[in-house]
Amino acid sequence: MAQGALVGFENVDGIGVITIDNPPVNALSPGVPEGIVEHLERGNANPAVKAMVLIGAGRSFIAGADIRQFGTNRPRPVPGKRTHEVLDASRKPVVAAIHGYALGGGLEVALASHYRIAVPSAKVGLPEVLIGILPGSGGTQRLPRLVGPKAAMEIIVSGRQVPAEEAHRLGIIDELVPEGADLRAAAIAMARRVADIRPLPRIRDRDEKLAQSKSDPGIFDAMRKSIARRARNQRAPYHCIAAVEAACTMPFDDGIRRERELFDELENSDEARALRYAFFAEREVAKLPGIPRETPLRPTDTAAIVGAGTMGGGIAMSFAEFGVPVKILDTTQDALDRGLARIRGNYETSCRRGSLTEAEMNRRLGLIEPVKSYDDIARCDVVIEAVFERIPVKEEVFKKLDEVMKAGALLFTNTSGIDIDIMANATKRPQDVAGTHFFAPANVMKLFEVVKGAKSAPDTLATAMALGRKIGKISAMAGNCDGFVANRSRGPFGTEMNLMVEEGALPERIDKVMVDFGYPIGPFATADLSGLDIGYDSRQRRAAQDPNFRKQPIADALVEMGRLGQKTGAGWFRYEKGDRTPHPDPEVVRVIQEKAKELGIEQHSFSDEEILHRLLFASVNEACKILEEGKAYRASDIDVMWLNGFNFPRYRGGLMYWADTVGGPAEVYRQISAWHQRYGARWTPAPLLRRLAETGIPFREAKPGRAM
Repeated sequence: MAQGALVGFENVDGIGVITIDNPPVNALSPGVPEGIVEHLERGNANPAVKAMVLIGAGRSFIAGADIRQFGTNRPRPVPGKRTHEVLDASRKPVVAAIHGYALGGGLEVALASHYRIAVPSAKVGLPEVLIGILPGSGGTQRLPRLVGPKAAMEIIVSGRQVPAEEAHRLGIIDELVPEGADLRAAAIAMARRVADIRPLPRIRDRDEKLAQSKSDPGIFDAMRKSIARRARNQRAPYHCIAAVEAACTMPFDDGIRRERELFDELENSDEARALRYAFFAEREVAKLPGIPRETPLRPTDTAAIVGAGTMGGGIAMSFAEFGVPVKILDTTQDALDRGLARIRGNYETSCRRGSLTEAEMNRRLGLIEPVKSYDDIARCDVVIEAVFERIPVKEEVFKKLDEVMKAGALLFTNTSGIDIDIMANATKRPQDVAGTHFFAPANVMKLFEVVKGAKSAPDTLATAMALGRKIGKISAMAGNCDGFVANRSRGPFGTEMNLMVEEGALPERIDKVMVDFGYPIGPFATADLSGLDIGYDSRQRRAAQDPNFRKQPIADALVEMGRLGQKTGAGWFRYEKGDRTPHPDPEVVRVIQEKAKELGIEQHSFSDEEILHRLLFASVNEACKILEEGKAYRASDIDVMWLNGFNFPRYRGGLMYWADTVGGPAEVYRQISAWHQRYGARWTPAPLLRRLAETGIPFREAKPGRAM
């Protein structure tokens, strides 16, 4: 391959090997599709070439399109020169050799090839729906012809990555080679075997699997119905179904044209723009100003969790899922037994749902070791404290860790808001201490908030960020303050939802507004799921520290009545035994009216927009304060935290991105100023918000006021 070339060609004894070399993942950036087309035509024109192999250099086949090109005025390919068109026209067989990832446009290239060979560790998929579009190079037309429309819709609408062995069973991959074998050599050998087979096996010419839509014509409407809840307010999933339906009802070339029409409708939609923004924000969040990328990382091969409660068990499951041996420490056998039983119960539920095999459950359980002595964890590389949110308890844990842990071990705390330096100062090694805040349930939620203490060493922070990624999380850095970035920015949301209840908006009404906005469940149902006692304890702590801190009288009254949420069958809502469906409860209405009367609050009606904006504008204002204080590196980091910590609807981009779409800083400042006049000091506009409104700079481009 010529130096600097993105795509190379080599004639290996009559087999043309086309190699894509566009690090790090061989994305279809400008020059790559053109290079593939050039060499396909070269191979077809050379009588000495009998067949061809398409393969990726480095760690992947082709991991997809270059997302930066979407939404731009990029030039359209010359008709007949798109990669899949040239593959269709090839007079010689082409074998796609897949390792790493064949995603999006990468899988479409493979599907337009005549044969596909892969290693077992490879993954394939069409994840375009996750950025608000659909496969635009024949994926929605070829995949149904290969696996049937029902399986194709499941893959395309979910955007999931399909492991190679499953793809082989489905027929997406023709042949698997043993892991560690020479894929290039195996692909060349396959190309030799098929070089003289005619006619060439083009997927576009197959229609036997499409008969499924004739025998079951309701499959498309059934699919639309099945996604109605999770695809609320989104267009891309429904366009994906429409494109697969076109594959079953139109000739191939007409289906290709319909796919392109549907793609064009989506590419510049608000949904697609927001999802692209989220995609890049999750990559930007890994960049740490002031900490070089080449900072050496400490080992994290063995881990320990202190505390076998719900959170500690969830954290242990997060490590085990990714093959990291983890010890879970508690001081009594009873606590350990309960913790391990809870972990096993979670796994067994997953097995019953079919999302986990029994063999995989046993593998993970084998990685989790219960222990009762701090001496048992002394040699671990990293330990995460996950005990009660009470300062004396945490200080005592860190004193013990300081005594027993090996030199250089990382000492992390899972606190959701307590000053990191309190725990760090309980040790003689504060440089090894940082916050690693998991979100509940820890084994499910993606956000991993790394909190920088005053003396946290750069390699401690860099390793903490890498650790989150190692266990499948999205790591984001936060400065040390009450609530850090995620919970602090959401705090005003919680305040306003409770105040609006006092003012007459019932919990079920607020929940409906937020579900209609795109949340999977409303904030009051979420509070019941987490447990109302958790917030209660935090409020008591803050009230003890700050005499001006306002408690939440209705929420506090519910807790003091023993209504702790789902675990007691009653919280903001009532729950039937064995059923997690929230039911409005007249008892809650009675408590609301009683407390409002005691507080002298006159109740009134609310519009849906007022409910939505009071909740979210309050948090936007707080986020501006966080940026002003330099507790977050970027506005987009706050968006990443809301997307992955609080289930903010992804197709809205994130809190700050969304605020730009509803009028931006000028409109938010205008409304907050009005509420400041009406409600008082809690609605004081942040200075940064005022400056953004005056300068016209959007929220997503806001810069921190000082270094973290």
